[in-house]
Amino acid sequence: MGGAVNLESDALELRETIRGELDYAESYSDEALRSLVLRRVADVGRARRWTADERMRVADRVLSSFRGLDILEPLLADPEVSEIMVNGHEEIFFEKFGRLHRYPYRFESKERLEDIIQSIVSRVNRTVNEASPIVDARLPDGSRVNAVLPPVALKGPTLTIRKFPETPVTMKRLIEWGAITPEAASYLQDAVRAKRNIFISGGTGSGKTTMLNVLAQSIPDGERIVTIEDSAELQLSTLSNVVSLETRTANTEGKGEITIRQLLRAALRMRPNRIVVGEVRGAEALDMLQAMNTGHEGSMSTGHANTVRDMLGRLETMAIGGSELPLAVIRQQIASAVHLFVHVSRMADYSRKVIEITAVEGLRNGEYALREVFVRSSAEGEFVRLS
Repeated sequence: MGGAVNLESDALELRETIRGELDYAESYSDEALRSLVLRRVADVGRARRWTADERMRVADRVLSSFRGLDILEPLLADPEVSEIMVNGHEEIFFEKFGRLHRYPYRFESKERLEDIIQSIVSRVNRTVNEASPIVDARLPDGSRVNAVLPPVALKGPTLTIRKFPETPVTMKRLIEWGAITPEAASYLQDAVRAKRNIFISGGTGSGKTTMLNVLAQSIPDGERIVTIEDSAELQLSTLSNVVSLETRTANTEGKGEITIRQLLRAALRMRPNRIVVGEVRGAEALDMLQAMNTGHEGSMSTGHANTVRDMLGRLETMAIGGSELPLAVIRQQIASAVHLFVHVSRMADYSRKVIEITAVEGLRNGEYALREVFVRSSAEGEFVRLS
């Protein structure tokens, strides 16, 4: 009986044999292809004395190579896997329960991995090539995808998939996981219903988008919501009047790009009650602040930062980059636009938790007047209300 490496080699060999038998003029259903693969695996398995488990592993491996994302299919099918990281065709890692693991399988070649990437991005009308080697996309289930090709990626094509949960995470689940207390959860839900403008900050992989999704579930139905994202992943199934907008990268001629800033300006003409921006990272921050200040109460967004004060600094930098306004005016815009900051973090024990909920109470002597409402002292520390 062979190990994982031998079975992988056998699966690839068997796939080529089956590929030679297929008549590509015909359209094979999943059932017909599966039947053919199982027959061939049974024939080879008897000769090589595979166990029933080994036969099924080889059959699944061969089938996935014809359908979907090849060797990544088992990881995509596992609901406990939250992220898949392909550093090159021979080096794959995945995250499960917050911990990283090395995947024992590999793509057969750089070309095969690049074919998979091209298949993903073409489904959402995006382009990635040597001239434009970085792309963000999504899978049909909404999972977030980032791909980078050579010459930027030195090990070969690189692929990162942030998986989309099968069912939306709810505030109840966050409470069960210890990410937030019932009191703080109720406070935030009341703030959403009261149309407070909320900004979620945190580092990479800290749970910003998850928190944005959870908070959006408290928006009363009947309001018109416009969502704006680089790659659509927000799940607002509880709301009936939602317009979802997604950016577009430039084509091979450098034309046709649609930015978050353009979409924000378009959204203002759609009569939204609230605007939800997946993430601000540039000059569009100014447009988001102005929207919050001009009758679109209850709007929400996220941004990368290590603390609430860092997020305020980043918002200033981004907004200044989008205008010629002086810092004092930008600060006034921020102080009047954002009512609450919710800071989330990935802890040392790999859990993701709300660390701080801070209210913005305007400016005092040109500085932000911040009031910490809830604060967590450590990963195991209580999330306590201060005011």
